Amino acid sequence: MKILFIGDIVGKPGRALIRDGVATLVERHGVDLVVANVENAAGGSGITREIGDAIRDHGVDVMTTGNHVWAKREALEYIELEPRLIRPANFPAGVPGSGHIVVKTRSGDSVGVINAMGRVFMAPLDNPFVVVLDEIAAVREHASIIFVDFHAEATSEKIAMGWHLDGRVTAVVGTHTHVQSADNRVLPGGTAYITDVGMTGPHDSVIGVDKRVVLNRFLTSMPGRFDTATGDPRLHAVMVTADASTGHATGIERLSLTPSDLAATATQRPPR
Repeated sequence: MKILFIGDIVGKPGRALIRDGVATLVERHGVDLVVANVENAAGGSGITREIGDAIRDHGVDVMTTGNHVWAKREALEYIELEPRLIRPANFPAGVPGSGHIVVKTRSGDSVGVINAMGRVFMAPLDNPFVVVLDEIAAVREHASIIFVDFHAEATSEKIAMGWHLDGRVTAVVGTHTHVQSADNRVLPGGTAYITDVGMTGPHDSVIGVDKRVVLNRFLTSMPGRFDTATGDPRLHAVMVTADASTGHATGIERLSLTPSDLAATATQRPPR
C-alpha cells in the first residue's frame, strides 16, 4: 500500500500545485490514499468550504489541520459537514469536528488517520501523548494501517511522539514548521517517521509569507499584513509504503517537486 501525505498547503500557490499535481502523482506512483494538511490553504491561514471542497475534488482523500483550523469562521460549520476534514484530537471536549477518521483506499483497504497537536510553544491543549492512544484504540478495530499527523513546533516533541508510537501506528509525520526535514526513516518497530513534511506553497518566502513583510517585522518590530508569497512554488510530501497485513511501514520517501517536475512526471509512463 502507498499513502501520499502532502505537507501544509499554503494559499493559492499551494492550491495550484494540488490542482495540477495530485492526480499525476497518484497515477504515476500507484497511490492508494492521499492525505494533506490544509490549515493554511485559505489565504495562508485557515480553511473554507469552497477551498476544502476543491482540494477534495482534486484527489485529496483526507484533510488534516492544526492550530489555524479555526482561522476562518466558516470552518466551524464546514468541519461538521465534511467528515474528511479533521482537527487535532486533543482540543477539549465539545469542540466541533473529530480528531480521527477511517476511510477506504482505492484498493478497498481501511486506513485510520489521526490528527494531534503539540503543546511546546503552542496552545495548551490536552496532552497529545495520552489523547493519541485513545484515538488509536478508536480506529484500531476498523483499520490495521494508522497514519498520524502530529502538528507541532518543537523538534524534540515530534521525535518523542515518533518513539512513543513506534510499533503502534504505521506512520507519524510532523507538520507546522513548513520546512522539510531530512530525517525520514522507518523506526525499529515498523513506524515511518519524519519530523516535518514541509510546505506545499511558495518557497521564495519566509515559510510561505512575503519575505519583505517578515523582514520588516524583524527589523522594526512594526506590524504588517502577512500576505502569502508567490515565487518558487514547490510541493512537499512523503510517500509511505506499508504492509496492509501487518500495519507496518516498509519505507518513507521525501518529495520536493516544482511545477516543472510535476509536468515531466505527467508525461512519463507509469512503471509496470
